[in-house]
Amino acid sequence: MISQALQFLRELEENNNRIWFQENKERYEVLRKGYIEYVQTLIDRISLFDPEIAGLEAKDCLFRIYRDIRFSPNKLPYKNYFGAYMASGGRKSPRGGYYFHLQPDGCFFSGGIWCPEPALLKMLRRDIYDQMDEFVAIIENPEFKSVYKELEGETLKRMPAGYPSDTPRGEILLHKDFCVIAPVPDSFFDQPDWIDTAESYFRKLLPFNQFLNYTVDEFQGRV
Repeated sequence: MISQALQFLRELEENNNRIWFQENKERYEVLRKGYIEYVQTLIDRISLFDPEIAGLEAKDCLFRIYRDIRFSPNKLPYKNYFGAYMASGGRKSPRGGYYFHLQPDGCFFSGGIWCPEPALLKMLRRDIYDQMDEFVAIIENPEFKSVYKELEGETLKRMPAGYPSDTPRGEILLHKDFCVIAPVPDSFFDQPDWIDTAESYFRKLLPFNQFLNYTVDEFQGRV
């Protein structure tokens, strides 16, 4: 199914218009259903080591394929990927979670927190600064680093206000997102055991997400 979904997305990228999509709508629905089933399998696997997402339903984690073009200069109506964010609360959750991105020549697994609201970002920076040794130990752990090479996302050009410019590992505090990415080739999904490998990638994220979610809990008043 994955290879068929990737082929559909390639064709969609070349024919990103409503007429083509409507002509291929039934095909899309079948492939979307298959993707949902894979996402549910991943949720069930992840919940065995991260009980926080137990009971989560795949349909609540999927992002729509329809683009919001109201305020975008890019008027293409459809996304050229399938994406699912698996975290307590589903795709709109502010919590650190697990993301599965299916896109031709751009597939990846990811985790952490992407684009937190400003107040949460401020707290995340503070807690990372206060527990820098613990955070660095997580992201520099050889097992973690074998899959997730570095923090991703946008960064500031200078140290945020309130932090010394000579802070050890201060480059971490420049980040606007605290997430990591593991790219995989399209051929990754030709392996019969790719779900097992994906589960192992997500398992490595647990300490990273737990660190970030302690701050999210504090932010939401749970601690």
